[in-house]
Amino acid sequence: MQTSKGTILLAEDDMSLAFMVKDTLEEEGYTVIHCSDGQIAIESFDKEKIDLCLLDIMMPNKDGYIVARKIRQQTDVIPILFLSTKIHQDDKLMGYNTGADDYLTKPFSMLELLKKVEVFLRRTKKMPSDSVLEFRLKSLIFSYKELKIISEKETFNLTQKEADLLKFFCEWPNKVLKREEVLISVWGKNDFFLGRSMDVYISKLRKYFKSDPEIVLETIHGIGFRFSIPEY
Repeated sequence: MQTSKGTILLAEDDMSLAFMVKDTLEEEGYTVIHCSDGQIAIESFDKEKIDLCLLDIMMPNKDGYIVARKIRQQTDVIPILFLSTKIHQDDKLMGYNTGADDYLTKPFSMLELLKKVEVFLRRTKKMPSDSVLEFRLKSLIFSYKELKIISEKETFNLTQKEADLLKFFCEWPNKVLKREEVLISVWGKNDFFLGRSMDVYISKLRKYFKSDPEIVLETIHGIGFRFSIPEY
């Protein structure tokens, strides 16, 4: 019997959409607990071991905002993604303010939903005790714990966000990573302004690698990045 990739709480009162989302996620190996109203979703979250929540906003009994607040009273680790027809900025801000990690506007792409679920679960399942805190990058040493890149000639002090971003790249060397995947994993959401900020941090990281030209943080236009380290 195949092991489940994670248990997802799906709170959605549109039965046709709920069936489609549930069926798609289960085909990908996830266990899905579907609830058709907010109160049942809260009760299910209390009873089950949930890894990720997909919440509609407009639901009977309790809306998605209330459900998200109840979940955040218990944990700030489990990802919450809103699925909603509400498209106004105020609605999205309300979603983030209640503790959501991301917000998908209906109708949405199932492929995009699957990718977001995969990225959020991968991020939350990286437990600190299992995390590598020092990386050998050719002639450089990156200490995540001490926020430093150490070369033979000098030491660079990093900000926490620079270290978080570099650590993510070090964990996925020589692989093509989509922009939205990096943003969600390091910043917690895919946002235009955060994307501009990420580009600034990437430029700073490239300056630290000038002492070793074999280390390349490559931008793949229209897709994302690849952190190339020969013989990593």
